[in-house]
Amino acid sequence: MAMRPSIIWTALLLPVLFLADSLLALQPPATCQQKCGSVDMHFPFGIGDGCFLPGFEIECTTGGTPILAGNNNTLAVLNLTVMPRPEAEVMLPIAYNCYNTTSGTSLDWFYGSVGISPAYRISNTSNELIVLGCNTFAYTNSGPGNTNLYSFYTGCVAYCDGEGRAEDGACAGIGCCRVDIPPGLTDNTMTFFASYTASTFFGYTHTNLTYSPCDYAFIVKKNTYDFRVSDLKMDTKTTKPLVLDWAIRNIEDGNKTCAEVKNKPGYACVSDNSECLDSYNSEGYICNCTSGFWGNPYLTGEGGCQDINECDDKWKPYYPCKGVCHNKVGSYGCDCPSGQKAHDDNAYENVCASKFPVEARIALGISLGVFVLIVALLLAFIMLQKRKLDKLFEKNGGEMLKNVNGLSIFTKDVLKKITKDNAEFLGNGSFGNVYKGTLPDNTMVAVKASIKVDEATKEEFVDEVEIQTQMIHKNILKLVGCCLEVEVPVLVYEFAANGSLQDILHRKKDQVLPLDSRLDIAIGSAEGLKYMHSYATHAMRHGDVKPDNILLDDKLTPKIADFGLSKLLKEEYYAKVVVGCMGYIDPVFMKTGLLTQKSDVYSFGAVLLELITGKKNVYDEKLSLIIEYRKVYEKERSGRAMFDNDITTEEDISVLEEMGKLAMDCLKEDLEDRPDMTEVAEQLVMIRRNKKFGKSNNTNPDNIGDITIYNSPTNAEVVSGPTRANISAKVTPSNMDILPSP
Repeated sequence: MAMRPSIIWTALLLPVLFLADSLLALQPPATCQQKCGSVDMHFPFGIGDGCFLPGFEIECTTGGTPILAGNNNTLAVLNLTVMPRPEAEVMLPIAYNCYNTTSGTSLDWFYGSVGISPAYRISNTSNELIVLGCNTFAYTNSGPGNTNLYSFYTGCVAYCDGEGRAEDGACAGIGCCRVDIPPGLTDNTMTFFASYTASTFFGYTHTNLTYSPCDYAFIVKKNTYDFRVSDLKMDTKTTKPLVLDWAIRNIEDGNKTCAEVKNKPGYACVSDNSECLDSYNSEGYICNCTSGFWGNPYLTGEGGCQDINECDDKWKPYYPCKGVCHNKVGSYGCDCPSGQKAHDDNAYENVCASKFPVEARIALGISLGVFVLIVALLLAFIMLQKRKLDKLFEKNGGEMLKNVNGLSIFTKDVLKKITKDNAEFLGNGSFGNVYKGTLPDNTMVAVKASIKVDEATKEEFVDEVEIQTQMIHKNILKLVGCCLEVEVPVLVYEFAANGSLQDILHRKKDQVLPLDSRLDIAIGSAEGLKYMHSYATHAMRHGDVKPDNILLDDKLTPKIADFGLSKLLKEEYYAKVVVGCMGYIDPVFMKTGLLTQKSDVYSFGAVLLELITGKKNVYDEKLSLIIEYRKVYEKERSGRAMFDNDITTEEDISVLEEMGKLAMDCLKEDLEDRPDMTEVAEQLVMIRRNKKFGKSNNTNPDNIGDITIYNSPTNAEVVSGPTRANISAKVTPSNMDILPSP
């Protein structure tokens, strides 16, 4: 049975450190082996002593197979590239976890740890992560950071609700899922979430899954893997092609940039006409030949960067010339023969012709007719474009939306001006990129793509836009308008200057969010969800409540955003595929596919825990905040041990305890035991009021000092001092900040 190392870096069998300051300008002797099997050896790679730079040794097996030397697994090499992009293509073993299908326990596993040399990073642009199985969530992560935490996690869920559900060629979550990987990945180690005790919380089991006895995960070169249902019983010895980026790196005293190593001892870019570039995947640097030269920038002399003869047939596709080509050192020229001339004197792209041909004189006489024809064609083109935009406008529900009150409809040209042609990128939304824009009145907005609309989905899209337009609440991200003259409709929302709660709570480590602000954010978010659930014209459920979807304006007012998973409460909604962020998904929704308003309550409870603990939903590598907090709470009847130290004071302990208790109520497994969002909002307001005025011994919660307020729908009776006076006053959020907003 394969064993998994406790720390990935201890699996590295290559102790060589890439000391850029101590590298010699090594030139391999002519006796070095130039080829192993079908793979050419390009320096800094090489076979045998003196034939490679440290960390780039290749071993050639007796069977003629090249492998990366010094790794704890045999990685066969398929190809080695120095220019224009430094890459090494290898075969990597798959990770797997196989189960006893009778008991559901693990029988055999291998987590894919290969201990790749520090010179390499797994290419994020050329590879993707694939997970196979019928009840699994697998992920990988980067090497340890400065705080002993992994710098990122990435993975996906592969799920089946029965045999025969997976289909050949379909890798979208049923039996197979795929996801891009971020840069900086140093190891192939996988974690199968279904093998942990916490997996039972989500109902994962492999009992009786004879059609899928193992889970598999592997990183593979893009466009090389096509899912087959038979792969659910894949041979565990299978290997897959993988692309590695490589660079010159110094691990001992910090990876060097070009500015730090250029023209200093050990500088690897030794060829004339070579240049240094900072690595595009993690730290270190690479070498390239400058424009007009080609060869090996790591070698001097004839083996290094040499002038390209751009006039040679093999280079002509890359260096056009429609005249007479003549090579120059580092460039080339292209001129017309004597007596000929190219348009704009540009023989590189335009054909040479006689300077004063008879045809030109004839053309001058008919130029007016040609001009008229061109104008006619241009007008026809404009009309066709206008007709195309009109069809898109109609396809996307424009005729039904143009009379919606409060909704601005922008043309495609106006939208380009608002975003300055997508000049300022803000992030990724549910269906595409999000860009910052400015309306003509200088109002800041965020512009994002919506769902693709066709005849089957047009009515649903129009309904949802109308409903979002009608949802006017200070804690709901306001829909300003839309653009329908595009293939995919674009929605324009109000701008949240402070980004998401995820950003300010977990990513901006130098900024501590005080307890008062966290409590206000919790109240505002609860008010927004309560409005969606109860007060909006059409009650909704959000379906994806998490810190990423709680945006904050310049005053830290929370705005519920991203309604990509929202569903109208016209009827019960059962999801065929459970979609959402792991850690926030309601277990009932996970098990049954039934999405309810109480699902939002569960997700909000997870957000409350993050507010009072300052921890991510998954923290300390593999710990679930919900599970760990519940353990502490059930054992000590208090969550104090997990409160955020930055906001924990003796006077605020009771506030944190009350918020933690409310979070536990929201996270109860039984739907009926959870409060609704109205109760949640009211309890949070009561917590804030108690914090603001201090706890009182009075049994009447509406007694504040010597003034007693008797709430009624439209007025309040006020008693002050020894004498009671009846004063009618309308109680509104503007004059009573202790009441919830409507």
